Amino acid sequence: MNRLAPLKILLMLAATLLSGCSGLGEKVSTGFGLWGGQSVGEKPAALVEFKPSATFKLDWQAKVGGAGDTVLFPAVLKDDVYAVGADGKMARFDADSGKQVWDINAGYKVSGGVGAGVGLVAIGTARGEVLGFDAAGQQIWQARLSSEILSAPQMADGIVVARTGDGRIFGLDARDGKRRWVYQRAMPSLALRSHAGVVISRGAVFAGYAGGKLVALNLANGNVGWEATVSLPRGATELERMTDVSSLPVIDERMICATAYQGRTACFDASSGNLIWARDISSSTGLAMDERNIYVSDTRGAVHALDKHSGASLWKQDKLFARRVTAPLVLGHYIAVADMQGYVHLLTREDGSFAARIATDGSQIGAPPVALNRGFLVQTRNGGLFALSVQ
Repeated sequence: MNRLAPLKILLMLAATLLSGCSGLGEKVSTGFGLWGGQSVGEKPAALVEFKPSATFKLDWQAKVGGAGDTVLFPAVLKDDVYAVGADGKMARFDADSGKQVWDINAGYKVSGGVGAGVGLVAIGTARGEVLGFDAAGQQIWQARLSSEILSAPQMADGIVVARTGDGRIFGLDARDGKRRWVYQRAMPSLALRSHAGVVISRGAVFAGYAGGKLVALNLANGNVGWEATVSLPRGATELERMTDVSSLPVIDERMICATAYQGRTACFDASSGNLIWARDISSSTGLAMDERNIYVSDTRGAVHALDKHSGASLWKQDKLFARRVTAPLVLGHYIAVADMQGYVHLLTREDGSFAARIATDGSQIGAPPVALNRGFLVQTRNGGLFALSVQ
């Protein structure tokens, strides 16, 4: 029997299961990895009734192009919001009022969302280009990379960092887009199709990878500082052994934490990569951190609160089962998550109970909520931008 036959059968089975999940908007990517990874094929839990202890306020809303089959992250820089649709239409808004400052058509199919830094806005395309724009929306450079860009480019210290779908990370000069360095590692034959990019902090670039790895790179030259294992593959088949860090890590002054699909949630010393603690909690969407706790949205839709220093469980909110919950956002005394039907849920930070809920436009919110000067922002698959605050 052909050695590849079992893997082909598994991929066909995965494709059949995923294609039969109406309303989830996810698919199998032929040739490289699976989309999603969260409660596929299971019936989403009905919304529970509760007595609100807080109220959402819609501060403003706007519209950009729809996301299509990708997840597009908006960017917030000081008093400005930048957002783009898959059709290449990008706009800048005032973060407080929602007033549109400008809009342009980049002329390319966008797959990577928006990154913003001082004087520079960058987006990634399905053809593998990074496009750099000035603050007025004028394109100033274009860089061609190795494959499609699935995440928002990030920038710091004069370097734009972009990640491609084939696992490479590129460091580009922010002035002209010329390549400064590239990091490359081998990828497994089957992996989640991830829209997670990189996190830049204190001169380092942090990125999670298929196979459960977390790497720290030098921002200036791309050299590897350390590599850590979030989770090890387990199981007999390729599908069972998938354990990918497919969301962004979170970092503070001392530690960095990441979570893996079909794996663990773990925290490491940010300077050395040494493991501090790990828990068997699987996630494909991500986590958040405050001064006391780690908050994780797991693959079944539950939101967990863990003690930041020990990993001990504090509470679990499991009433959002199979609703494809985003990574959490910490908002003072509350935690915000969004779901596949466009609802935003507010949980109390102390015990995870529901505090408030608001509907947007009914389409999936795939990217995590983004903090604003006042409140936060979500972008829906249909291209809706909703700026919300908590009363």
